[in-house]
Amino acid sequence: MSEAHVDDLVSDVLDGQHRALARAITKIENREPGYRDLVSALHTHTGGAEVVGVTGSPGAGKSTLVDKLAKRYRDRGLTVGVVAVDPSSPYSGGAVLGDRIRMASNVGDMDVFFRSMSARGQLGGLSTATADAITALDAFGKDRIVVETVGAGQNEVDVVRTADTVVVLVQPGSGDDVQMLKAGILEIGDVFVVNKADMDGAATTVTDLREMIHMRDGSPTGGAGHHGLGSMSNDDADATDGDDDTDTGDWEPAVVETVATEGDGVEDLIDVLDDHYTYLRETGELGRRERTRYAEEIRQLLRSDAADLLEDEIERHGGMDALVDAVQAREADPYSVADRILDPLADCVERRRE
Repeated sequence: MSEAHVDDLVSDVLDGQHRALARAITKIENREPGYRDLVSALHTHTGGAEVVGVTGSPGAGKSTLVDKLAKRYRDRGLTVGVVAVDPSSPYSGGAVLGDRIRMASNVGDMDVFFRSMSARGQLGGLSTATADAITALDAFGKDRIVVETVGAGQNEVDVVRTADTVVVLVQPGSGDDVQMLKAGILEIGDVFVVNKADMDGAATTVTDLREMIHMRDGSPTGGAGHHGLGSMSNDDADATDGDDDTDTGDWEPAVVETVATEGDGVEDLIDVLDDHYTYLRETGELGRRERTRYAEEIRQLLRSDAADLLEDEIERHGGMDALVDAVQAREADPYSVADRILDPLADCVERRRE
């Protein structure tokens, strides 16, 4: 992709052309030549969108909830971008659930841009292109960006790297889901949603979640929070802080009940999401999370690019098979082989220091 082509595509994206946005995300997802220049040019125009990550176990109703969430955002006059990261096909590498038939409420609404992306085998269910797709949606001017992940369990912690607020869905009556939360995903949730709350066992699941949240935060149980379900709002925090204006209180994850198929509880969820974003902004946590995301993104890019350089160097030394043959014949050892491969890179770094 030529520099002029990149400039034209960036200009069209910034002008609000949806076809240009779709082309840009396709180039990003496919890692086509010039995609880095494209993302770099778009990055300057980001910072206006609020990013919500939605994760949880398969069957919890994530797609239906995201669909209704987008609809309610549109009812409030906000534009929405949705990135749904789906399992990868073992044959094509594409998204298995790419048709997304459950995303039906916003069909024909040009202000809801939906994109299904393949996880491409990445742990945590997030494609390495997801962050760049969010950059494109943000630069385009979307007010809210929702990232729905594949729902692979505790590895979903990767969603933290892309979202301001993380929503974890749990379906009622499943002790396995709550146990799964204990295994790692509990720590990342800012908001917990008990979806399908009209099913038996919903009240028990809400109670279990609240107890786990209190245990995680070291807080005593009891006390009504936001919507009566365990979150401390900013007003509540201020009321308990007396005259200390500098202490806005810690965010206690909310537990919200929804029936996504009917749209019940979605307005309450949006209110909680707004409360959390206000908390992030007023406490400075928003900037801290952004710094953490950028640091991790830089590290990931460095690891990926360094791996490519090393693969080239391995080929220059005859390929991995030749190196393994030498080790197996006791003509070399793994450490000396690694040193030999890394020496040129180390020499380059040393020369730059001088």
